[in-house]
Amino acid sequence: MILLPNPCLVVLVGAAGSGKSTLAARLFDPDAVLSSDAHRALVAGDETDQAATNTAFSILHRRLERRLAERRTTVVDATNVTRYARRSLVRRAVAKDIPAVAIVLALEPTIVRARNATRQGRIVPESVVSRQLDDLDRSLRHDGLATDGLTAVHVLRTARELDELEIEVSPTPPPR
Repeated sequence: MILLPNPCLVVLVGAAGSGKSTLAARLFDPDAVLSSDAHRALVAGDETDQAATNTAFSILHRRLERRLAERRTTVVDATNVTRYARRSLVRRAVAKDIPAVAIVLALEPTIVRARNATRQGRIVPESVVSRQLDDLDRSLRHDGLATDGLTAVHVLRTARELDELEIEVSPTPPPR
């Protein structure tokens, strides 16, 4: 069970195929989730079109800033396996005095690769998944994401932990 402050920024972290989108769909209101894939689809008509990534993230970041300004809990569903990606999100939350929490899907690489291979229409090239797994491993080995400015980091290492995860959101604080 993870207790989340309300409002907060939830940064999902994990390689393609690790289960981030499935987790987001299971635990959060669809309106609260900002997905990089959905933003690529919005820009290019294809969620796998990497050429649309910069524009997609520009839009995602603007929407994130607006939601944070409105003090609405927001989940960012993207790989976020690099410190650069995480810090760009956390910086926006800190500017609005909103806590940022990471949920890291650090499953065994064989599981991630198998899940990626069975995705409907969204299979990410093996070389990209390997790079994402390496980036995530490096982040976890280096400092466990502790220096990213996150309020809390929750690392899920098994499919069972992922499948059994429950979220509870603290009551909404009174308006400022």
